[in-house]
Amino acid sequence: MTVLFGILQILTLFVLLAVVYRPLGDHMAKMFMPSKDLKVERGFYRVIGVDSNSEQTWKLYLRSVLIFSLVGVLLVYAIQRLQAVLPYALGFPAIPEGLSFNTAASFVTNTDWQSYSPDVTMGYAVQIGGLVVQNFLSVAVGIAVAIALVRGLAYRKTGTIGNFWVDLTRSVLRLLLPLSIIAAIILIAGGVIENFNGFQTVHTLIGGTAAIPGGPVASQEAIKELGNNGGGFYNVNSAHPFENPTAWTNLFEIFLMLAIPFSLTRTFGQMVGDKRQGNAILAVMGSIFVVSLTALTLFETLTGGTATRLAGAATEGTEQRFGIWGSTLFATSTTLTSTGAVNSMHDSFTSLGGFMTLFNMMLGEIAPGGGGSGLYGILILAVIAVFIAGLLVGRTPEYLGKKIGAREIKLASIYILITPTLALLGTALSFAIPVVRADVIKTSIWNPGLHGLSEVLYAFTSAANNNGSAFAGLTANTPWFNTAMGVVMLLGRFLPMVFVLALAGSLAAQDKIPATAGTLPTHRPQFVGLLIGVAVLVTALTYFPVLALGPLAEGLH
Repeated sequence: MTVLFGILQILTLFVLLAVVYRPLGDHMAKMFMPSKDLKVERGFYRVIGVDSNSEQTWKLYLRSVLIFSLVGVLLVYAIQRLQAVLPYALGFPAIPEGLSFNTAASFVTNTDWQSYSPDVTMGYAVQIGGLVVQNFLSVAVGIAVAIALVRGLAYRKTGTIGNFWVDLTRSVLRLLLPLSIIAAIILIAGGVIENFNGFQTVHTLIGGTAAIPGGPVASQEAIKELGNNGGGFYNVNSAHPFENPTAWTNLFEIFLMLAIPFSLTRTFGQMVGDKRQGNAILAVMGSIFVVSLTALTLFETLTGGTATRLAGAATEGTEQRFGIWGSTLFATSTTLTSTGAVNSMHDSFTSLGGFMTLFNMMLGEIAPGGGGSGLYGILILAVIAVFIAGLLVGRTPEYLGKKIGAREIKLASIYILITPTLALLGTALSFAIPVVRADVIKTSIWNPGLHGLSEVLYAFTSAANNNGSAFAGLTANTPWFNTAMGVVMLLGRFLPMVFVLALAGSLAAQDKIPATAGTLPTHRPQFVGLLIGVAVLVTALTYFPVLALGPLAEGLH
């Protein structure tokens, strides 16, 4: 019965995604093509002094992204430091400087890593005015950058890639805000709370009392999942019954995570004028997702020690109302996107199950990835794939009629090196610097040995890929982790965007060349297989040595 229910969950999810794929993808394509501005949009453009009909070069687009994001970091930091004097602070003091920096970097970069217990640290003003606002804006930035790269492939000799302020505004007002309102209403109907009640004292079954916080949870939960933000209102995240009460709300939250990233492949096909290209990218994403989900579910049901086998599965850290299948489906979705929310404790997974969640992030979160970041990540890999194919057949590589020359491949190559460099460097420094190592081992790692290494590796991999999930056995609210991971999150978000936008500008400046008999078709199964192989091999060759020291060593121990 458990297996049947799990399969039915997966099939239901696929049906829901298939239903929204075309209308949502077409809506986004129409949204980012030239069209009449809404009245509220025109008012906003007048306030900030933007001509919505003008397009930007990649350098100006990048400058807009960085300035907007810097202002976001400063504002979120300031709101946290001023918490004690803000309304609805619930009596909480100001957030300490190091934690404020880490949290500001986390939410502006769409990571939503939380080194604290949200329900006993932050009042409603910080939650709503700082964190929820960035839940909308950070994913809108990612979507805008992805659309800029798509325009680079679609435009011909323009040298421009759109207007960041228009893309940002339309993403929020025409996509994220209306969908979040609908999602929040559905979640409230499913039992997710939405109030400003503060702490309520309740009597426990053993005769004691406990203070349970309420809050505006459903509205935050909706954009948290829809925008691939992650985090949560409560410390146990989407395992908390106030955030995720039932099996069907669990499935609905998974659907919210995947709807926009998968549908963006339809948007891509529409904007480049060839739906088959979008279908090919969708096939790559879907294939990796299915294989990853299958592997993780098998590892959690069939592997582990004696206790696991006697229990029938690895049930430690798993909510009984979701079960193994609901937990592995959620874990696969959250680590293959940049969501980072959890409905079970990844630290309690089997060694090989934990390896799969790590590997999903190390792939670059491209199946389907976060809002926008998954699409531009897999398009970068597509550029590398056609370059490799061009070398094999001895001709100049092309992608969608654009030549992939030395400049383009250098930009793509640097892009794929950034996140592994940050993840591995952060992990290495945590153990290489004597004073830092002493603090990490004494304060942060509760499980010394192989698993301790896995916890630190997971933390920096999550930060570098802007995921935000964690092996919860690691105490990260320390000066080292707050600072180092804050820096890694910022670099892991914005350095790749520099090379994505530079590539978009380079491609947009080119004219399209006609296809010839020697042109590699990029919509057929052989290219789908090549792209999957490139994605897996790049990850395997980069991360295998450290994986062999951590989760793989645990699994084989």
